[in-house]
Amino acid sequence: MVISGRVPLLLALGLVGVLLRPSPSTVLLWVLGVAVLTGLDLLLAPSPAAVGLTRREPGTVRLGDPAQAGLVLRNDTRRTVHLQVRDAWQPSAGAHDNRHRLHLRAGDVARLRTPLLPRRRGDLAAAGVTVRTWGPLGLAARQRTYDVPGTVRALPPFDSRKHLPSRLARLRELDGRAAVRVRGAGTEFDSLREYVRGDDVRSIDWRASARTPQVVVRTWQPERDRRVVLVLDTSRTSAGRVARVAGADETDGMPRLDAAMDAALLLAALASRAGDRVDLVAGDRRVRALQRLHGSRDVAARMQEQMAGLEPVLAEADWDALAGAVQGLGRQRALVVLLTALEPSAVAEGLLPVLPVLTRHHRVVLASVRDPDLSRLAEVAEHDAGIEEVHAAAAAEHELDRRRRMGEVLGRLGVDVVDADADALPPALADHYLMLKAQGLL
Repeated sequence: MVISGRVPLLLALGLVGVLLRPSPSTVLLWVLGVAVLTGLDLLLAPSPAAVGLTRREPGTVRLGDPAQAGLVLRNDTRRTVHLQVRDAWQPSAGAHDNRHRLHLRAGDVARLRTPLLPRRRGDLAAAGVTVRTWGPLGLAARQRTYDVPGTVRALPPFDSRKHLPSRLARLRELDGRAAVRVRGAGTEFDSLREYVRGDDVRSIDWRASARTPQVVVRTWQPERDRRVVLVLDTSRTSAGRVARVAGADETDGMPRLDAAMDAALLLAALASRAGDRVDLVAGDRRVRALQRLHGSRDVAARMQEQMAGLEPVLAEADWDALAGAVQGLGRQRALVVLLTALEPSAVAEGLLPVLPVLTRHHRVVLASVRDPDLSRLAEVAEHDAGIEEVHAAAAAEHELDRRRRMGEVLGRLGVDVVDADADALPPALADHYLMLKAQGLL
């Protein structure tokens, strides 16, 4: 049962009667009359069960983009129903303007829309629909909350998509240059053409030249149908928040995992356009996602679906299991991109022991999201500052030095390290991929 503001207003009007006839019986009779009217109004109010509810799923949306949740209401009674409806969602779904007041005649159908603005990746669920039906006097209402299932899937936003056109242009330029020059044994044969002065004699096809009056040479193009395996670390190191720019407020930052996803999406979109096969492995103490994306029309969209439900797990990564998943995808040489934090202790204890297994068969790149506040804190030592600032600067400089030394260790093991801020990592990783492709190192 719910009462409206009219009930206390009626009780307040009773003060007029008390002033005209000041006695306890006047107060009692007035309160009793208001109670009887309220009870009668409650009895005449339709049951909320008489309103049929149907959910229309909002589907999928990129994180930060608006969506709409739909409800269809049907009046199954023979009279007009005055009602209020609240379509509740979990807080991270960002539901607003979700309270609706309407009047439904007998047999009428109404469609309600609740705007959503998801603030977290994954499947965000509806919390329930509360229906309140009012009596004819508007004094009291019946109320009941129904479980009407519904979810909106918030995908990673793929903010780095803006860098894709410029990298595709460089890829096309690379294809045009490489189709007419010898790139060595690591390239694909393209076609034969007549020898001209200046061509490398090692490119002459003597067998084909013996069948024609001219000397012919082989031409090459960048290798396609290569493998790119993206390994996304969802362990405890991926849970930390990093600022997009130095000095930004913590609320303006993003989880390391989300920044790594953005870099992985850009590289996957670029590699698929280059004709390479893209596979995805994600996990921590166990493998959370294992997906072959070759043949998909939109590799980035498939990856977004796979990544939507991934969340950081407060446990150390089992790199033996992740390396085993990579090896299980095939023995063919691949570019293996490890999207993990360059945290010296975690890398030394978990990743270093399994790197020889990966580098023996694959080209390995470690892509790490760097916290720009480390560099900002380290620079404080160059200026006059208090003792706390100096201690913070010394700690930041020590951590940066540990990262540099770990990067050198990884380099000696044959691992390329791409360490950049959250916004800079996606284009930096894409540029590194193009560099490897231009030098025939994939």
